[in-house]
Amino acid sequence: MTESGKIELMAPAGNFESLQAALDNGADSVYFGVEQLNMRARASINFTIDDLAEITRRCREKQVRTYLTLNTIIYDHDLTLIKVLLDKAKEAEITAVIAMDQAVIAYARQIGMEVHISTQINITNIETVRFYAMFADTMVLSRELSLRQVKKICDQIEKEQIKGPSGNLVEIEIFGHGALCMAVSGKCYLSLHSHNSSANRGACKQNCRKKYTVIDQESGFEIELDNEYMMSPKDLCTLDILDQVIDSGAKVLKIEGRGRAPEYVARVIKTYREAIDAYEAGTYSKEKVGKWMEELKKVYNRGFWNGYYLGQKLGEWSDGPGSQATQKKVYIGKGEHFFPKAGIAQFKIEAYDIKVGDKLLVTGPTTGVQEFQLTEMMVDDQKAEQAKKGDSCTFKTDFRVRLSDKLYKIVAA
Repeated sequence: MTESGKIELMAPAGNFESLQAALDNGADSVYFGVEQLNMRARASINFTIDDLAEITRRCREKQVRTYLTLNTIIYDHDLTLIKVLLDKAKEAEITAVIAMDQAVIAYARQIGMEVHISTQINITNIETVRFYAMFADTMVLSRELSLRQVKKICDQIEKEQIKGPSGNLVEIEIFGHGALCMAVSGKCYLSLHSHNSSANRGACKQNCRKKYTVIDQESGFEIELDNEYMMSPKDLCTLDILDQVIDSGAKVLKIEGRGRAPEYVARVIKTYREAIDAYEAGTYSKEKVGKWMEELKKVYNRGFWNGYYLGQKLGEWSDGPGSQATQKKVYIGKGEHFFPKAGIAQFKIEAYDIKVGDKLLVTGPTTGVQEFQLTEMMVDDQKAEQAKKGDSCTFKTDFRVRLSDKLYKIVAA
């Protein structure tokens, strides 16, 4: 929980662009993977051990907590790497490690590092909370619990004064937004069975997101499941029940999405930040929720539902294989130069044309995510309405542009 007493908004960081986007848009904490021992091990966007110091530096500037995810199944041959990672994380002053394997938990405690229990442990009752309180200060409850069950656990922690190693009351973290797995708290074996690629080792092939045909083996009769991807849940969204989520007593709200684009992190964190602040200020309303939901629909999503929080027994399934976002980005070009005194950026147009009035997006490892409307620009030192492939164009920005930055145009999906 934050020092102000507000629920902690926890953001995903798959790379430096997403990390900066989280910091710029009001996250209270960030979680990230390093190397291969995390639940997004196949993603090409994991940080390296050498990045830990820079992650800490950026987050400390904004007083944002840092959580290293080491929440996969661990084998004997992983143990040396686990110890190296935890030692480096401790040295870099990473706030806590998110873990599910007892080997990780035990070594983190041995070196005095704060532990958070991952959802893979499947905590569903107060006695399990009491047990893990010997090792951990924060626990992620099973994704399948209702808010009524979450509240009961939170109330009992308070009533029975169940404390973690820090001496503070155990804090409960729950999922707030993003992709949901059809399996119980993410424990799935489909990918291992079909591709020898274990989801529980962070290498899920997402079999569940595909379309299937059901065959009656006696008659051979086939049924194609029309308009429903029967194993692919819609994305979780709690923005329209945020008041109930906060009232449950949960102290940390996790936004899922380490594998998603930095603009997803920017928009989702910004929206939930506004909603949490509005709730605390007493201005959270249906009208605002409606506007916020439209913002969330602009970035990657499979449609939304409230998960199991309101007592639903079955999932709600997506009706398509991919995103239902109302917007998409189109690559335009890359940063060439920045004139700091004038605040003017220069970009090389490498793909599609842009024109005055377009909505543009710039992303970069240090720049993060910057979205704006192009009001005027220059091509070959002349004022222009359009820049075409091969042109170098300049326009004013209120942020610094770097050579590693990429320029995109945002268009209707």
